[in-house]
Amino acid sequence: MTTGDIDVGNPSHPGVGPAPLARDRVVIRFAGDSGDGMQLTGDRFTSETATFGNDLSTLPNFPAEIRAPAGTLPGVSSFQLHFANYDIVTPGDRPDVLVAMNPAALKANIGDLPPGGILIVNTDEFSKRNLTKIGYEADPLEDGSLETYQVHPVAMATLTRGALEETGLSKKDAERAKNMFALGLLSWMYHRPSEGTERFLREKFAKRPDLAEANILAFRAGHAYGETTESFAVTYEVAPAKLQPGTYRQITGNTALAYGIVAAGQTTGLPVFLGSYPITPASDILHELSKHKAFGVTTFQAEDEISGIGAALGASFGGSLGVTTTSGPGIALKSETIGLAVTLELPLLIVDVQRGGPSTGLPTKTEQADLLQAMFGRNGEAPLPIIAPRSPGDCFDAAVEAARIAVTYRTPVILLSDGALANGSEPWKVPDASALESVDPNFATEPNAPDGSDEFWPYLRDADTLARPWAVPGTAGLEHRIGGLEKADGRGSISYEPDNHDRMVRLRAEKIGGIRVPDAEVDDPSGDADVLVVGWGSTYGPIVAAARRVRGMGHRVATLHLRNLNPFPANLGELLRSYRTVLVPEMNLGQLVMLLRARYLVDAQSYTKVSGLPFKAEELQDVFLGYLDGSHPSSGERGSAPQGVDA
Repeated sequence: MTTGDIDVGNPSHPGVGPAPLARDRVVIRFAGDSGDGMQLTGDRFTSETATFGNDLSTLPNFPAEIRAPAGTLPGVSSFQLHFANYDIVTPGDRPDVLVAMNPAALKANIGDLPPGGILIVNTDEFSKRNLTKIGYEADPLEDGSLETYQVHPVAMATLTRGALEETGLSKKDAERAKNMFALGLLSWMYHRPSEGTERFLREKFAKRPDLAEANILAFRAGHAYGETTESFAVTYEVAPAKLQPGTYRQITGNTALAYGIVAAGQTTGLPVFLGSYPITPASDILHELSKHKAFGVTTFQAEDEISGIGAALGASFGGSLGVTTTSGPGIALKSETIGLAVTLELPLLIVDVQRGGPSTGLPTKTEQADLLQAMFGRNGEAPLPIIAPRSPGDCFDAAVEAARIAVTYRTPVILLSDGALANGSEPWKVPDASALESVDPNFATEPNAPDGSDEFWPYLRDADTLARPWAVPGTAGLEHRIGGLEKADGRGSISYEPDNHDRMVRLRAEKIGGIRVPDAEVDDPSGDADVLVVGWGSTYGPIVAAARRVRGMGHRVATLHLRNLNPFPANLGELLRSYRTVLVPEMNLGQLVMLLRARYLVDAQSYTKVSGLPFKAEELQDVFLGYLDGSHPSSGERGSAPQGVDA
């Protein structure tokens, strides 16, 4: 979409009755069985919302099982979308609208719906058997327990079957389209465009046009139901957001990361080789990159994690940009080869899309618990750079930056994404490809011996970056030895000399420590806040949203978000020491705060969560206020509150 070209009125679906009520923002959650198509429904509503011009943020939440037991709490799948007419940074704390396709979806999600919220329920699934299965002794639609909500009972399966009666589909196949009925109803309620969804369905079911038309009929039936029923007397409208001029598209973190890898191949002039073993939640990067052979991308689906990174490292040795993608369990398996890449000093991009652990853990839930593994999870002294994107769209820039560092400094780089970023989405301003900075691989082409002989010294370092030469195999006169055994400084022959090993270990550490990264920036509107909140990765959105709320109450709080986790920005210590209180919220048990306390000797405080779900802005707001007014147990003594701020 291009800003400035949006028709807010959307005349193709003008609605019936009174003018729609204007809203600045809305949070909608679709919830049902993992086989009910909630992810597809949410994704389609999101796509049309992006087309309409709203800012948005999403949170898919689904079980790890391919087909969890129907009608059970573990089998509930949900998709939450927050859209607004202004800049937003989170998928929202609580839904304003909950669409529950069965009793399990209602029970699993009703606690998040605030009083007065809109509840749309598929009554066809509220049978005695389904209610008993999840512990309901009485039907909540009839026992008064939902009286604090705006309840709209809708027999979605029955209405969908009726709409598809003439198609000849079986009862079972017809009912599968009930998610499109729900999508049509919500599209009517919020004046979403419909053309894109109908086009998508025809493309998705191109080989089964009967199914395409059935889903379109169900979608239209839901829209018509909203127009004609007396149950829904009001529609709502959220105007487009005022985004910076440019071309935008909806993008997930995994897709943005894949595009960043493609772009890195173009900026470096290197062919891209991805060696990867499928693992949730990183597999979509492999899927996306496999579509881009035209840009010099080769994808190799390996038999296991070790062979995936081994192939990627081999590709780097051969002159390609080697990439491997995985999650936490895969990083553990790849650790020996990562150590080999450290000692070979070759470019390698290692993507870790973090999930709940340890072991198999929570494959489809998010966490930030791999930071220390990324820092120290190898034998010996094996430092490497670590970069963490802050939002789905930022995954593109982080991938480009990680590749720049890898190529420039001849080092493996770990990029720490996570499940919330990988599966979440937001509007992304498509960058001008011509504006991306080029990176010269600067391959070695001739002997480099300091004595002027015709020898090639593979570990003779660049004086500025300490990077060693990168010689593509087959380059005449540049034959050299590689391997995991320690090499002699400069000449690169195998060396067991104690002093040489000490020197090489320190040189590798100095190279990583000397990587030039941007200074950290503090967002401190008042300029005299006492509390500095430091975050990394996907905590960016909740931290910023909570800080906005606290500032709106008249309090002063500063925020700082880290993309570069190794090396840290050069000015970070000075910034941390300039605030009375440093607070670090993390989705782990305090890994970044441990590093900050050890490195800078600051009494940084930790707030942690490992539930598999992101922080909520409301949750962090309360924590911030506790540190501001002294009520939090770790907040210590506080002075008097500034004028105009509630103490």
